[in-house]
Amino acid sequence: DEQLDLDDGRWEDIHVVTGALKLFLRELPEPLVPFSHFDKFIAAIKIQDLSLRGHCIRDLVLSLPPAHHDTMKVLFRHLCRVVEHKEENRMSVQSVAIVFGPTLLRPASEEGNMAMHMVFQNQVVEHILNHYGYIF
Repeated sequence: DEQLDLDDGRWEDIHVVTGALKLFLRELPEPLVPFSHFDKFIAAIKIQDLSLRGHCIRDLVLSLPPAHHDTMKVLFRHLCRVVEHKEENRMSVQSVAIVFGPTLLRPASEEGNMAMHMVFQNQVVEHILNHYGYIF
């Protein structure tokens, strides 16, 4: 219920705003990509056939609950705009994927190989950024 004035000087540092967004997303009871979809997205990004991979990831995004899908659409549209300015902000598709991958997709339990999961989490975010127009 708190009303924030983004013109307030404490919000001038973009890292503060980005950190707040990441913290909000990380503290959701369930990530933007629901736990039930985590393994499906990881399996999809491992598909070698690029066309099949693209169709599979698009279908998975479309299968998300409406609130997750709609939030993802808005968030990724914004992240695509961030990437468009990579010359000024040094945030390439890969950089954005590294920053947001583990926040947006995470397994229900931290068992298993976290480093390997992180690679695939980042690849899923990178794929969605690179194919935003097709997916949404």
